[in-house]
Amino acid sequence: MRLLTILSLLLLSSTAHAQELFGLAMVGEAKYGAKSTHLDYANPDAPKNGVLKQASIGTFDTVNPYTIKGNAADGLNLTTDKLMGRVWDEPFTLYPLIAKSVSVPEDRSSIAFTLNEKARFHDGSAITAQDVLFSFETLREFGRPNMRRLYQLATPEILDQGQIKFSLSGDYDRETVMILAMMPILSKAYWQDKDFNKTTLEPPLSNGPYRIKEIEAGRKISYERVPDYWGKDLLVNKGHHNFDVMTYDYFRDDTVALEAFKKGDLSLRREWDAGAWNNSYNFDALEKGYVVKENIEHGRAERIRGFIFNTRRPPFDDINVRHALNLLFDFDWANKNFFFGQYKQVNSFFPNTDLGNPAPSDSRAMREKMREASRLLDKAGWVIKNGKRIHTKTGAPFTFQILTDTPSAEKLALSFTRSLQKMGIEANVRVMDTAAYRARLNDYDYDMILYHWNSTLSPGTEQYLYWSCESAKTPSRWNYAGICDPSIDALAKAIPSAKTRSELQEMAQNLDSKLMSGQYFVPTYYNPYDFVAYWKPLKRPENVPLYGMVLETWWMEPAQGQ
Repeated sequence: MRLLTILSLLLLSSTAHAQELFGLAMVGEAKYGAKSTHLDYANPDAPKNGVLKQASIGTFDTVNPYTIKGNAADGLNLTTDKLMGRVWDEPFTLYPLIAKSVSVPEDRSSIAFTLNEKARFHDGSAITAQDVLFSFETLREFGRPNMRRLYQLATPEILDQGQIKFSLSGDYDRETVMILAMMPILSKAYWQDKDFNKTTLEPPLSNGPYRIKEIEAGRKISYERVPDYWGKDLLVNKGHHNFDVMTYDYFRDDTVALEAFKKGDLSLRREWDAGAWNNSYNFDALEKGYVVKENIEHGRAERIRGFIFNTRRPPFDDINVRHALNLLFDFDWANKNFFFGQYKQVNSFFPNTDLGNPAPSDSRAMREKMREASRLLDKAGWVIKNGKRIHTKTGAPFTFQILTDTPSAEKLALSFTRSLQKMGIEANVRVMDTAAYRARLNDYDYDMILYHWNSTLSPGTEQYLYWSCESAKTPSRWNYAGICDPSIDALAKAIPSAKTRSELQEMAQNLDSKLMSGQYFVPTYYNPYDFVAYWKPLKRPENVPLYGMVLETWWMEPAQGQ
């Protein structure tokens, strides 16, 4: 045993100039040190009690969120710890969770994890390097697409029961070690004789701050706080996970979910529709002060929302057509009539950040924009005949379908179709249930979708998954538009190599300019605020981090006398 320990230390020290780190930052230095006791946006004295009930829309058929099979239940992240935990007052920095420290060389060609000897699964068994290796191998074969692709770059090596190293080769970048550090750790003893690639409603053995308490298939899932959770006093957990029970009730319709909140059947509601936020919250409990309604400002990158063209299909493989339809969307009208003027139009692939090159707003009157749109359509071979836009070569009418999955999105889509009708274009809107909609997205089976991409303050490897030729041809990636441009591939691949914030800004702005010039979507809106309403005695910390509200830090104020 002593010889094994010596060999382990020699192997760790042999990593070229490896530095042992407490916090691992994507760019620059970590904010918190080993002596930090809690995050600035958490209340370390928050009481532990109460039940938090939230709504989910749609349904679910699995409690394994790590494969593309099925529709996973919400909240499963509460049950499974990762090697390191992310914080939300820095763009992208990780701190110890299952791994108490990491060693990384300057070139980030490897990462070695020393596991916390206190780390345990919920049955009390220790989390070992064998569990980490099993998780890595399983997720590399069956995990989500980003895991499968990036884990192929790593070669694992168990140093001893509490240490494991991953050496990188091939097309790795600075973010690759970050992705490995965010690996969820599965129990080898539990999973090794099960089919990981199937949907399941059997609660697996896990290791996080919560465990599954109750499942009503497709309708409800509840989690109970683990009172003897091994990691409750770690930096990333202190003042977090304060509710005894967290429940997600599933609704087919968000309107029904709102009514359930008004009646007090739900504790908290995040509102995503400015129209509803202004019109649908005038109920008695709010007026009497039993419910709090807040606009909480945030500094995170917002979603890239828009009508996304599928450029794999005509006529959207023609940039002139895409540009024309961009001109025909009247954002000012939509913002005034649907969003009470509270939203801003997406003008970058990094909305609400300093990473984009915001496109100047087009202040021309709609009539002038329509004239230019007509000229572009004529140029693309789509001309007016008997009031309809038809193609000069085939005589086919310009018709297509817009897919969406919510009634609020349907309203915006229908307003767009009315503008298109004025130009002789017939577009119909189809609202689908969540599962069917997701299946169509995964297969890239649509003409146009009203959807979004997620954006972050620390863009990295996901940029290649969003925009590359490879992802355009691979199902279940996120290249919804079918973008395939070698220059965009090169820019997306370069972003994770940035070492400083200024270098990252320059790279992201170059990518942004190239993407915006491609007219791959009709930009809609983003919201610089979090709209949230909640019933008292639910409370939150006063300090709101960079990314906005973090529900894991909220708590239930005890009744007087308790």
